[in-house]
Amino acid sequence: MTVGHKLAIVPIFACLLFCQSANAADKVARELGFTLQPQRQFLRLPKGFGLAECSAVAVNKKGELYVFHRGPRPILCFDSEGKFLRAWGDELIKTAHGLRVDRDDNVWVTDVGSSRVYKFDPTGKPLLSLGTGVAGTGKDQFDEPTDIAFGPKDEVYISDGYGNSRVMKFNQDGEYISSWGTPGVEKGQFQLPHSIIVDGEGRVLVGDRENNRIQVFDGDGKWQAIWKGFAPYGMALDAEGRLFVADGRAGQVLLLDENGKVKKRWGRQGGGVGQFQMPHMLAFDAEGNLFVAEVDGKRLQKFARKTTKP
Repeated sequence: MTVGHKLAIVPIFACLLFCQSANAADKVARELGFTLQPQRQFLRLPKGFGLAECSAVAVNKKGELYVFHRGPRPILCFDSEGKFLRAWGDELIKTAHGLRVDRDDNVWVTDVGSSRVYKFDPTGKPLLSLGTGVAGTGKDQFDEPTDIAFGPKDEVYISDGYGNSRVMKFNQDGEYISSWGTPGVEKGQFQLPHSIIVDGEGRVLVGDRENNRIQVFDGDGKWQAIWKGFAPYGMALDAEGRLFVADGRAGQVLLLDENGKVKKRWGRQGGGVGQFQMPHMLAFDAEGNLFVAEVDGKRLQKFARKTTKP
C-alpha cells in the first residue's frame, strides 16, 4: 500500500467513526424520547446588572428560576421566560457556591466565603443560618460547604466540602443529627465532596469531585456503591428520576444510567452555544428543560427539551 493510499484512508476512517458516534447519539435520543437543544440568550437582565461566575441554579414549583453568582446581588430570581423578578444577598453572601429549593419553595444556599449555610423564604427573607462563620470541624461548623440536598422526611444533607471532606445531616429546623466521611480515596472517604442529591429511592449520592466518582449511601450514611469515570461538580434529577451530572473538568453534561454508567453526553469545552466553560451545577424545570450554571463562562444556559420521533 502506498503512502497516498494510507493518507486517503485516514479521513475515511475518521468519517466512519463520526457517523457511528452520531448514529449512537441518535439511538439514545430515540430511546429517551427527547433531546435537549441549547438556546441562545435566555435571561433578560435589567440595565446595570451582570453575571459573574455562576455557581448554581434551581427552579421552584412556580417555575421561577434562581441563579447564584459571585457578583453584586448574588441571588437572582427570574420567571420561566427569563424576566427578572427580584434579587438579594449582598448583606450576607461572601462567595456563592450551592443553591437548592426545598419542597416548600424555600431557598437554601452554601457560602464558601463565610463557611455558612442560609435558608431564605422565596422573597429573600432569612429564615435560618447554620455555621458559626468560622471554619471548623464542630457539629455547628462547616469548612467551605458546597451543596445541599433534602431527604424524604425533610432531612437536610450538606456536603462539607472544600475543608472537611464529610457529609452532615440535619433536621428541617437545622438541628444536627449525624455526619460521615474523612479525607481519602477509600470507600466512604472523600476528596472534595462537591455536590449532593437524594434520589427517588432515598439514597444519598455524593459527588466526590477530586476522586472522579459518585459515592452512594443510604440515608444514614451507610456506604452502598461507587460510580467512577467523571468529575461530578453538580448533579440534578429530571422529573422521571434520571440523574444528570455537570462534569466541570470535561466541560460536558452527562446522563447516567441506573448503574452509574454514562449513557449520553451533551456539550464540549468552549464558549459557544451548547458548549461549556466549567459547568458547575444544573437543574430542571417541570417541563424537562435543563439549566446549567457555568463558573468560567459566567453565564446560565438553557437547554430546551424537545420530543424525538421513535
